[in-house]
Amino acid sequence: MSDEVIESVALHPTSHATGHVHRDDEASKMGMWLFLFTELLLFGGMFLLYAGYRFLYPDGFKAAALEMNSFIGAVNTIILLTSSLSIALSIAALQKEQKKLSIALLVFTLFCGLAFLVNKYFEWSHEIHNGIYPKGPALENMSEGEILYFGLYYTMTGLHGLHVIVGMIFIGVVLAFVVKNKISSTNYTRLENAGLYWHLVDIIWIFLFPLFYLIH
Repeated sequence: MSDEVIESVALHPTSHATGHVHRDDEASKMGMWLFLFTELLLFGGMFLLYAGYRFLYPDGFKAAALEMNSFIGAVNTIILLTSSLSIALSIAALQKEQKKLSIALLVFTLFCGLAFLVNKYFEWSHEIHNGIYPKGPALENMSEGEILYFGLYYTMTGLHGLHVIVGMIFIGVVLAFVVKNKISSTNYTRLENAGLYWHLVDIIWIFLFPLFYLIH
């Protein structure tokens, strides 16, 4: 046995005795936080753009917001807030070795994400049917402020919807790992990272909802 191996065994006897494989969980969490920071920069820039145009065209933005379905927006807000709670409870359940409950809560979170996307599909379909979309016929008779509003609306909510889809894929992969015991009560960093990403998706919507639906 080489001197390096002997020294390693002396410094980490438990690790070698149990066959423990080192996991840099802190680095994984730090990587996720850095990624989330870049996402915040992306949406932060769009929020600043929104604020600038709204300052220039306050009446146009208010008029355009009258076309929005506030009820569906509120329902989607409740859905995402509920999903944030369910994924947080899923992490807590796994930490307590309640695997079945954790799996059930993750499935419920995915169901909430799907419900959000279905609502958004019907909302967009209704607006497109009425000709309210970039370069649509309904915009020909609208002011510049209204046109900018709908351009931002489709861009920002569309980008958010894409993040919801990515988040659902992330959670789906994590769910499969939990089922296969690759994520457990002693190794749940990836589940925590999925939860952090999902919380970001929810927080972004909490800002989008009043900006586009509650400015009447």
